[in-house]
Amino acid sequence: MGLRRQKHAKKNMGFYRHGFQFREPFQVLLDGTFCQAALRNKIQIREQLPGYLGGDTELCTTRCVLKELESLGKALYGAKFIAQSFQVRNCSHRKDPVSGSACLLSMIEEGNPHHFFIATQDQDLANKVKRKAGVPLLFIIQNTMVLDKPSPKSLACVQKLQTNELVPEHQKQSIVQLKEKEGLARQEGEKRRKRKRAGGPNPLSCLKKKKKKTQEGQEPSAEKKKRRKRKRNRVKAEAMQPVQKNEEEEIHLCKQCRT
Repeated sequence: MGLRRQKHAKKNMGFYRHGFQFREPFQVLLDGTFCQAALRNKIQIREQLPGYLGGDTELCTTRCVLKELESLGKALYGAKFIAQSFQVRNCSHRKDPVSGSACLLSMIEEGNPHHFFIATQDQDLANKVKRKAGVPLLFIIQNTMVLDKPSPKSLACVQKLQTNELVPEHQKQSIVQLKEKEGLARQEGEKRRKRKRAGGPNPLSCLKKKKKKTQEGQEPSAEKKKRRKRKRNRVKAEAMQPVQKNEEEEIHLCKQCRT
């Protein structure tokens, strides 16, 4: 198995796993044309397909496909023998069998709820499968099995699901039931309260406080400084007074001595 082909299959399987919830074991519906191509190219479907899809698989077919192979005679005896070894899925054509392609199309109606893969070499059937969303298509090219890339219908469906524009009805009902169970269901007229978000500090509280000015327009700090200076001057004047008195007494004593 080529590395490039394996990467291609892994990418496509990831799309169907996440976009349409495909899970193991993968159920693969095969028709007579695919069995005949596998026999001609000596492909062991049961051994090779699980490794290619990356998980356990259940190979299955329908009664209509088996009856169609039986009606075609000995030319497709080998394909019939291979198809008989697969599991048989019940279809709605028990009384009135239809062609294999019509039967397989009926098995993937209503959005492919059973998550079937379709394996066929019928080009007309393959084109009809591509018009349905969420149906992987398998075919054989150059002695190898190939998982076709997702159809435009499948891509558009997944895109709508991702943007919440389309929700399946069963999922809507389950969501409503879970809300009622958890007590989260709100009344129709009840308004939803807005949650208060934790904000930052008030920008006004971060501003520096302005200094109050006096009536004359001077700042209180300047006035205090002036008052302090006046006090200092008074102390100096009081200290100078006794010095002047001492000098006057000395001068007076000197005059008395001279006389």
